[in-house]
Amino acid sequence: MDIEFNKNEDKMRLLISQMEQRLHKIYLGGGKARIDKLHEQGKMSARERIDFLLDKDAPRIEMGAFAGYEMYAEHGGCPGGGVVIVIGYISGRQAIVVANDATVKAGAWFPITGKKNLRAQEISIENRLPIVYLVDSAGVYLPMQDEIFPDKEHFGRIFRNNAVMSGMGIMQIAAVMGSCVAGGAYLPIMSDEAMIVDKTGSIFLAGSYLVKAAIGENIDNETLGGATTHCEISGVTDHKCKDDADCLTRIRNIFSKVGDYNKAGFNREVIVAPKKDPKDIYGIVPETRDKQYDVREIIYRLVDNSDFDEYKELYGQSIICGYARIEGWAVGIVANQRKVVKSKKGEMQFGGVIYSDSADKAARFIMNCNQRKVPLVFLQDATGFMVGSRSEHGGIIKDGAKMVNAMANSVVPKFTVIMGNSFGAANYAMCGKAYDPRLIVGWPTAQVAVMGGAQAAKVLVQIEVASLKAKGEVITPENEAELYNKTKDRYDAQTTPYYAASRLWLDAIIDPLETRKWISMGIEAANHAPITKQYNVGMIQT
Repeated sequence: MDIEFNKNEDKMRLLISQMEQRLHKIYLGGGKARIDKLHEQGKMSARERIDFLLDKDAPRIEMGAFAGYEMYAEHGGCPGGGVVIVIGYISGRQAIVVANDATVKAGAWFPITGKKNLRAQEISIENRLPIVYLVDSAGVYLPMQDEIFPDKEHFGRIFRNNAVMSGMGIMQIAAVMGSCVAGGAYLPIMSDEAMIVDKTGSIFLAGSYLVKAAIGENIDNETLGGATTHCEISGVTDHKCKDDADCLTRIRNIFSKVGDYNKAGFNREVIVAPKKDPKDIYGIVPETRDKQYDVREIIYRLVDNSDFDEYKELYGQSIICGYARIEGWAVGIVANQRKVVKSKKGEMQFGGVIYSDSADKAARFIMNCNQRKVPLVFLQDATGFMVGSRSEHGGIIKDGAKMVNAMANSVVPKFTVIMGNSFGAANYAMCGKAYDPRLIVGWPTAQVAVMGGAQAAKVLVQIEVASLKAKGEVITPENEAELYNKTKDRYDAQTTPYYAASRLWLDAIIDPLETRKWISMGIEAANHAPITKQYNVGMIQT
């Protein structure tokens, strides 16, 4: 191992350690004292419920753990967005579980909570994946009601999705394990089967205090909407459970009797570990973004047996395309190349930049994958498309549009991993969040922005200095440097993977060694949804 490898490895391990420390704090939700209070009430925490429900020793992936990270400071924060979402296995059947975290503002819904719940339903709808709701929520967080209640992508969209999913035949199971109030009361009842925990679960449109204020009736919450009321009188819920464990066991029993599902038919063979050690990825990814590396060395450590069948390997080398397997699943890989390469005309091409020939190659490869029903994996590390007169005259916009067109219209599932830079139009062409990847994750080295902090600062400072000079103000080099540093610092803070994950531009920040599991479980989920659309080959202009 050379010194550069060791420096890269040390930097990656440091970043992973920082990520794990932040996750450990997030996993505590509202804190240990509040978890202890739940235990005193005879309740499990959201994470304990999920652990009990999911199959032991089976793989799982958590969505949106960093949702709300460093947001809502004026409201005391919202760790994890106040909800825990995991894709795992229940009695051997893959499913997505959504559990309100009652230790975070009593499970109340912040704006990011709504966005995270909608993302869970989106995953369920796209993949026709069964979904389980573990409900324990005080409803909308009233101080921010205008940001969560009335709009299209707000709280009410959840129940619209409940209805749509029911019409699609997607199994929805709900368990009321704590509060379930106001509009939120519709969620479990719009599910296929609903259970409620005796003495701790309650459902009502309005609690006892509001009932007293509205109509003058004196009644306690248990009589108003407890388990006995809804299982024996109203018929709102289907099963009364004695405690959390009894409730979760009943859900496991339901799943154990569910029939098989229609499959999309993606190709899978026996899983083979990579020949080249995946841990080498730590030392391959450069510690700084001005250094190059060969993305093939990353691919060899992600794919089964380190076998990679490259497509047009001598053409358009700023994007690497090819076929491989990940945990047995056949995949098509589209990866940005940060290594400086020589074009077919003998010209040197900068690493991490998409050129016309590469965009053309990627578009055709994406078309082939759609024809062959092969899921696509995008490995992002690009600063954008090539600029300048030579590129513009050569039709870079046309070729970039061709790639975006091919990718956006893809009917096979897409999965995106942001390894490094994800800037500008490269984010779009390489299947950024706006282009419906089934899952999108970032490594701790990921950065997402319209451009890098240094470049953005230079542009913005030039504009600001020109404006000030036009007003007759004198700008010293010291003033300009101060303005540059201030702008760069602000921009850099907005390009971190944590900034992106807190807003759910990423589903998760992951250790690179988790990449194979995420893609494999993602394809297994996608296999629940047979492809019904036809890919239009003619959409790619020649």
